Amino acid sequence: MPQQKPPLDGIRIITISQFGAGPFGTMMLADLGADVIKIEDPGSGGDVARYVPPGAEDGDSLYFQSFNRGKRSILLDLRKDSGRNVFEQLVAKSHAVFNNLRGDLPDRLKLTYEDLKHLNPAIVTCSLSGFGRTGPRAKEPGYDALVQAYAGYMSLTGGPDEPPTRSGVSLIDFAAGFAGALGLVAALVEAQRTGTGRDIDVALLDTGISMLTYLAAWNLNSDWSPQRVANSAHQTIVPAQNFRTADGWISVFCAKEVFWQRLADGLGMSELKDDQRFRTFADRYENRDALLPILEKVFATRTSAEWMERFDGVPAAPVNSLEDALADEQVLARGMIVEVEHERFGTLKQTGSPFKTAGVHNEVTRAPLLGEHTDEVLRDLLDLTETEIAALRDDGALG
Repeated sequence: MPQQKPPLDGIRIITISQFGAGPFGTMMLADLGADVIKIEDPGSGGDVARYVPPGAEDGDSLYFQSFNRGKRSILLDLRKDSGRNVFEQLVAKSHAVFNNLRGDLPDRLKLTYEDLKHLNPAIVTCSLSGFGRTGPRAKEPGYDALVQAYAGYMSLTGGPDEPPTRSGVSLIDFAAGFAGALGLVAALVEAQRTGTGRDIDVALLDTGISMLTYLAAWNLNSDWSPQRVANSAHQTIVPAQNFRTADGWISVFCAKEVFWQRLADGLGMSELKDDQRFRTFADRYENRDALLPILEKVFATRTSAEWMERFDGVPAAPVNSLEDALADEQVLARGMIVEVEHERFGTLKQTGSPFKTAGVHNEVTRAPLLGEHTDEVLRDLLDLTETEIAALRDDGALG
């Protein structure tokens, strides 16, 4: 039986994106089978991620490799008429154009649906920026750390006596990458049905605000205001936090009454279930200053591994180091560490795709060298001759 192809097989996406959010989103699309052609600016040395240490050398880096596997890279100067002409030929033979430029640039660089629909009425254009294409901050550059500050995340993260804290992972970057990819795929479905494409406008700030969900609802519709709480605790559910153990930390999350009851049993303190102070969510929250010291004292008597063995049906997890997380048996069983062959790095290990479906990761290829596929794309996709490619190079359109 032939191997099933990935779901986006046959879809071609042109991307003008660099650093984190855009490359991450388009890598997810490449993992799903799309032919992602990455346009890089020869004047700036291509994607700035190529030069981020550690391991940066000769226009390549571990950082760049982690965001760009499975793509093709071409050098193309869109400021030159000849470069713009090549870009427009690519648009005519593609399904989508993705960029993560500053919010005001897609209009200036003529990358919107209105600018490109005469070339391909079904083309989908997606712009992923810090603050979107409209509003007073549209012209400002946006980065994950800035948006974590703008969107209130830093004010929510960290202990009560600690300064505002950034998440250790660029979560808004990656969430916005997913949002851009989802919006693009939704528009592709519509375009295949109707023959007409559209613009998708995604912003890091919008994504970050959208994920405030229940915190925003509480704040907007009541007098509730969040406070930074100790030990990474939930704002209102008790117990749902980290506890220090004999050798580290463990995280528990009792989001159902049955989980609280199982936790009490696992801790050897079944009597807590019948304590009138702790019987319901509301009781435990109201009396958290009495309950938490009791739990903290018990948790400190055993190791994290011992507690994990004792907990039956309790949502709990050891607070892993990065090394422990990447070696976790569930992570490995789900194929979340993949290997890619690379000329300089050898067998390069990376985190895998979260999408588990036939065809995904059948063949994992490294991120491209700078401009590695320029001639291949121009020759095989646009049918340009070697003489025409040489003329483009002489004109500076290809660097």
